Amino acid sequence: MKAILFCRVSSKEQEETGYSLPAQEKYLHEAAEKKELTVDKVFSVSESAGGKVQRKIFNEMMEYVRKHNISVIVVETTDRLTRNFKDVPTIDKWVLEDESHEIFLAKEGCVLNKNSKSHEWFMWRVKVATAEYYVRLLSENVKKGQKEKLSQGWLPTRPPIGYKTIGETGHKTHVVDETKVPLVKRMFSLYATGNYSLKKLTEVMEEEGLRNDYGNKIVKSRLHQYLTDPFYIGKNRWNDQLTNGKQETFISKELFEKVQQLLKSKTTPKYRKHNHLFKALIRCEECSGLITWEIHKGIIYGHCNHYRNCTQKTWFGQEEVEIQLIKAFEKLQINNPRLADWIRKALKETNKDAMEYYTASLDELNQRLKLLEQRFEKIYDDKIDEKITEEFYKKKFQQYSEEKEQTSEAIQKHSNASTRYHELAMNVYDLSQRAKEIYLKAKDIDKKRQLLRLVFEKLTIDEGKIYYTYSKAFKLLYAAVEATNSSKVDDIVKTRKEIFEPGKKIDIMPQMDGFYAYRPVLLLR
Repeated sequence: MKAILFCRVSSKEQEETGYSLPAQEKYLHEAAEKKELTVDKVFSVSESAGGKVQRKIFNEMMEYVRKHNISVIVVETTDRLTRNFKDVPTIDKWVLEDESHEIFLAKEGCVLNKNSKSHEWFMWRVKVATAEYYVRLLSENVKKGQKEKLSQGWLPTRPPIGYKTIGETGHKTHVVDETKVPLVKRMFSLYATGNYSLKKLTEVMEEEGLRNDYGNKIVKSRLHQYLTDPFYIGKNRWNDQLTNGKQETFISKELFEKVQQLLKSKTTPKYRKHNHLFKALIRCEECSGLITWEIHKGIIYGHCNHYRNCTQKTWFGQEEVEIQLIKAFEKLQINNPRLADWIRKALKETNKDAMEYYTASLDELNQRLKLLEQRFEKIYDDKIDEKITEEFYKKKFQQYSEEKEQTSEAIQKHSNASTRYHELAMNVYDLSQRAKEIYLKAKDIDKKRQLLRLVFEKLTIDEGKIYYTYSKAFKLLYAAVEATNSSKVDDIVKTRKEIFEPGKKIDIMPQMDGFYAYRPVLLLR
């Protein structure tokens, strides 16, 4: 009689007892020989595989026995054949179709066929129920362990790239993988520039050496998962819920949120064969549509696509646009060297005021954090003394937890800002004075695009004429330059009073991560 073997083993058993699929297959072959059965095929499934994969192999096995007129299915025990009642009707139907069809349970020494006694069918059902109970109990224990792991601040699975797992089974934690941190930071920073599509970023990161734990290339879909994983900012996402994690972070929240905005943006760069300098950077002044760039006889031209009944008809060359933008860079340069030195000194003086501002803010935030800690203690004592209900306690605990998290983030942000404020101001100033030089010397189109995005907040064109708006930091510098390039001392004094010492503190720190992404390539030390 023809038979097939069905082997199933769990990864846990393989680890603890060494009872592998080959060992089980050997045992079933010996049992089949004793019954004088001819083995036609072997089907194997490991429980380390997903539920869909296990189900697929089971269905393939049942389809095979029907198609090839197999009489006997040889399996070690009942729980190796099935562990749920969904499969029972399928198995029963096959057994009852023909008197020659049998289920041979080798270790149990039992044969189930159409002529089996009622107590044998009853025991078959009992064993299936026991197997299903075992699976459900195992699932409950796993979920309980995962929940406990999350409550301790650790993710109950492998962390994303940039982290590694250490510790023994049941006590594993995630730490920073120093060998991959620079590349992961680079990945976030490059995408935050807005110059890279996911496909382009995947290629760039492969060239720079970013690989998974098996040394293989990271595909686009996986890269997207990494860019959207809140694990990098101290949050554990599990079953679509976020909990606070204890892992060390190396990606700032501002940079992470900027990446999320770009990923959701409709103007996120798409992969294109031609990487034109001004793609997705300039819009039509009349209809606000993006300018399209094409190559004709070796010359790059831009024009409006008239998607919104636009009346613009002029086609303009890329070089014509560059000439106009270079003039915009020149407007940021200070003509008088003495005034340039004066502005550098003024920027240094403003750092003193900025430090005082951040110190005062930091003291206030620390006091707020201390107050929240006291409130946590108070509501806990009130709960123990039964002065408040469990529901009210949970509500206030959630509220205070959110406030504590926001305050802690603000403290971290101010601590970083106070040490980097002066450096940022000086770098922006130096960049403004060398913008034209940097642009003209840059041979890489992406570096030119980075500079354009950093200096200009908005670029539009009307019949070939460029209109531009400087970004916040460079807008302030342009106002100062416009005044200081004048020969009148009154204008200089006015500039110092109205621009370098504003009545309201102007916060340019949200631009920091964007600037530091460009800093290494634009302003070499």
